[in-house]
Amino acid sequence: MKNRIISIFAVILLFGCGQKTQESTKEEVVEKTEVATEAVTQPQLRHVVLFKFKETSSEEDVEKVKQAFNALPSKISEIKGYEWGLNNSPENLNKELTHCYLLTFTSEADRDAYLIHPDHKAFGEVAGPHIADVLVVDYWAN
Repeated sequence: MKNRIISIFAVILLFGCGQKTQESTKEEVVEKTEVATEAVTQPQLRHVVLFKFKETSSEEDVEKVKQAFNALPSKISEIKGYEWGLNNSPENLNKELTHCYLLTFTSEADRDAYLIHPDHKAFGEVAGPHIADVLVVDYWAN
């Protein structure tokens, strides 16, 4: 009888904890959604850059390009947002483009200033010898 009471108490305790965790998760999702919605209320121009590196480029060469790109937001004030990552899609539709960079600008004028900025041009000198293919897409976030 004692074991049965302990088992029932354990089930009630676990069920109660599970509900609390689920409620917290729902609150976090709502909070994140509100933040994302707020972020898009301001016009944002996205600049997406995808790279395919040459087979002859070493890991060190690729790292040098990554570091050079990652330094651009601290050098070019027109960049309002920045993130990057490596493709991990299981669909295998990336056409060997492996590195993705997403920059955010508040206007086309800011994007255009970035494109001709001396630090962006210098980055091109670092990256150029190692890039087999590049894809660039710009769009206004909705």
